Amino acid sequence: VIAHPTDTVYGLACLANNPSAIKELIDLKKRDLDKGFILLASDVEYVLPYIDANLDINLINRLGQLTSVPTTYLVPKSESTSSLISGSSDLVAVRITSDPLVRYFCENTDSALISTSANLQGQKVASNMTELKAYFNESLSYALPPNKYNSEPSIIIDLVTGKRHR
Repeated sequence: VIAHPTDTVYGLACLANNPSAIKELIDLKKRDLDKGFILLASDVEYVLPYIDANLDINLINRLGQLTSVPTTYLVPKSESTSSLISGSSDLVAVRITSDPLVRYFCENTDSALISTSANLQGQKVASNMTELKAYFNESLSYALPPNKYNSEPSIIIDLVTGKRHR
């Protein structure tokens, strides 16, 4: 589990294809198991294993398009998607980003990332290394410092219905 800047808020991440790392992330955040995580990727190809294979191709194409404002889509999940990723929902949250760090991780691991804000459940998001250390002490594998531009969460839209949730 690492801390890293994203195109939105300072985040924690691990590989989506590593269940033990996802469990570690849940434990670190003291996160409710009913809550899911965001799948963060540089290209839609990395999230295809986690979304419903019957999803309309036009919706998949829309999911893969970069937006001017960071946008997370709620997408019907595949039957094989672990509840560690989706929580108790039938949907999985997906954000495709042009962030170079995310691209590096995806291309070099051939995996999407699980992403979540760098905080304990219900607490303010860490905005610097001191706050990060106060939350997680030495529990992270690696911590990159946050950027000043990453302070606003993404908007959230249901990909199928178009309903905006945030």
